[in-house]
Amino acid sequence: MQMAILAGGLATRLGALTRDRPKSMVEIEGKPFLEYQLVLLTEAGMKDIVLCLGHEGEQIRRYIGDGSRYGINLKYSIENNPLGTGGALKNAEKLLDDTFFTIYGDSYLFLDFEKILSFFESRNKLALMTVYRNDNQFDRSNTMIDGDTVTKYSKNGVTEDMVYIDYGVNLFRKEVLEMIPENQFYALEDIFPRLIEKNELLAFEANDRFYEIGSVRGLQDFESYIKEKA
Repeated sequence: MQMAILAGGLATRLGALTRDRPKSMVEIEGKPFLEYQLVLLTEAGMKDIVLCLGHEGEQIRRYIGDGSRYGINLKYSIENNPLGTGGALKNAEKLLDDTFFTIYGDSYLFLDFEKILSFFESRNKLALMTVYRNDNQFDRSNTMIDGDTVTKYSKNGVTEDMVYIDYGVNLFRKEVLEMIPENQFYALEDIFPRLIEKNELLAFEANDRFYEIGSVRGLQDFESYIKEKA
């Protein structure tokens, strides 16, 4: 199993905390968030990692190194100009397997990746989105599903009938990258409506709440979780 971590974006919502460092390097209880994320992923059996880096990415390379201390096979994909989450995957195309997971660099999630992969391989679809019945609790719900299929997704035009939220992990067949232009800014969220239109986006429901550090509230929630866990 391979995971691409999308850690190249600017973290404008965190203000001064990320003025001179990537969001993944924000410290919680003395350790950068990325370390918590990598440990969680390896404990879940994810040993093959591609780190997609951009803003201040060299800080991550210096800290993480070759990944050996985490027991992972690590590759780096560096973007020289901001490419967005979709563009970052296109930039990493040569490093990616025929089937690969993605996770955002600010997400801390509890999933059985083997189970998700098995479900995905049992269907003949191009992509899978993990979803969570959020009911606007932790962030705005933005997704509709029908059984095991995503039927509607929108980051902005959220409607009352949306009770799910994209959980933060996706699974793609590599041919999806053909839909993303090269060397251009392209958001991953823009590809989901295109996949939905083709009936090619599976849904896999997660049961545990997610944590994220992309917002001040999310960072505070994650800090509380780590302190309680200690």
